[in-house]
Amino acid sequence: MLIIISTIALPAFAQEQPNDPGSSNLWWLVITLLILLQSLLIIGLQRSRLNNKRARKALKQSQKELEQKITERTENLHTTNIRLQDEIASHESTVLLLRETQDYLHSMINSMPSVLIGVTHQGNVTHWNTAAEHSTGISSGEALGRPLDEVYPSLQITREIIERTIESGAPLAKEKTRHDLNNEARYTDLTIYPLIAAQGIGAVIRMDDVTLRVKMEHMMIQNEKMLSLGELAAGIAHEINNPIGAVLHSIQNIARRTSPTLESNHRISRENDIDVQQVFKYLEVRQIYKFLDDIKEAGERAAKIVTNMLEFSHISNRTPALIDLKSVIDHSAELSISTVEPKGLKVKQATIVKEVSDTLPSIMGSAPEIQQVILNLLRNARQAIASSPHNEEPSFDPRIILRAYNDNENVIIEVEDNGPGMTESVRRHIFEPFYTTKEIGKGTGLGLSVSYFIITEHHKGKIEVDTTLNKGTRFTIRLPLPDSGNSEKSQ
Repeated sequence: MLIIISTIALPAFAQEQPNDPGSSNLWWLVITLLILLQSLLIIGLQRSRLNNKRARKALKQSQKELEQKITERTENLHTTNIRLQDEIASHESTVLLLRETQDYLHSMINSMPSVLIGVTHQGNVTHWNTAAEHSTGISSGEALGRPLDEVYPSLQITREIIERTIESGAPLAKEKTRHDLNNEARYTDLTIYPLIAAQGIGAVIRMDDVTLRVKMEHMMIQNEKMLSLGELAAGIAHEINNPIGAVLHSIQNIARRTSPTLESNHRISRENDIDVQQVFKYLEVRQIYKFLDDIKEAGERAAKIVTNMLEFSHISNRTPALIDLKSVIDHSAELSISTVEPKGLKVKQATIVKEVSDTLPSIMGSAPEIQQVILNLLRNARQAIASSPHNEEPSFDPRIILRAYNDNENVIIEVEDNGPGMTESVRRHIFEPFYTTKEIGKGTGLGLSVSYFIITEHHKGKIEVDTTLNKGTRFTIRLPLPDSGNSEKSQ
């Protein structure tokens, strides 16, 4: 800009002052100054250009170094990112594996039939598996964090027991621990294992339901008793049959020696001035002969029962025969009615109502055994009614219905009462040997088990029970009809 001004201004200034020497000197001075300023300006511009060039070069170098650093940093970041991604993937894989392992362990623990409960040192629940949920009806979410004796009081495991077990460092085991569940006896093997983990000190409680095993052991014991029963029955049969035989023989002699048809009776009566006909009439009017017949019948029935007990203990070769079932049922009802009630049962006597079909067919079997079963069921029904709390009510009408009919395949006999009924736990055990709800000395627990054996084993039938608490019980016997061959023989 300064060069342009000097180029334009100096000639104009020279034209205006051509003849003035002073002005000429001034003019040259101005020119010199302008040239000097121009030179300085050019030098400054040149230096500025050089500085600018060096600055651009340094800037390019810095830019290049920066780009290189950025590239290196980018590569490092990329490498680090890849490493982080690998570590994240590995961590996720580890987390997934841990979760799968945890789910697998939980699945194993929850699929076990044993009840597993984790507790703290203070007895609060930390783990509650599926078996514990089923056993108590309490879900895991409801049980966690609560005291064990609150959520599972039937275990009877106190905080003090847990603390002592943890402090001892040795497991505590209790075998065949009994506890009642829904009015049924249950047995468990219980073990408390001390546990020391990073999360704290606690214990694991394991329970195994061994009710079936205990019952099997009891059944084995009962089987041993039944084997012993056979030997016992064989031993007492002779001792019982001898007095029974003497009673029956004596009854027969009494009947013969009072009979007016024997000449020896008349001869001896004449020698003693006694009229046999009058003695016979007196005994008949006083129903002495009826009493003798009852004694004879009871003795014969006792002998049959002993024989049946022997057959129950040792299966013998039995030859079944066609029996008139209607006659057996009628006779059993008559015997039950004439049976003297046990002492102490001052209650209303049950009325036996017979609903027996007139077209009841004959079946193959043993009449004394069927009679024994029916009498046993009738006796049990009368005793059940006698113990009913409704017996004291004036409006209570104790009844036993003895029902018999046939379908296309079976003859069905039912003994139904309106007594107190049974609980489900009692119903499940009534046919087991030696199981009884009666007091000691009032029942052996063999009546229904013998009846079950007679019906199922000797007659290939079925015996079932239906009961409703406080309403009554019905026993149902199903005896198969004889096949066509036997039917033809019966005709």
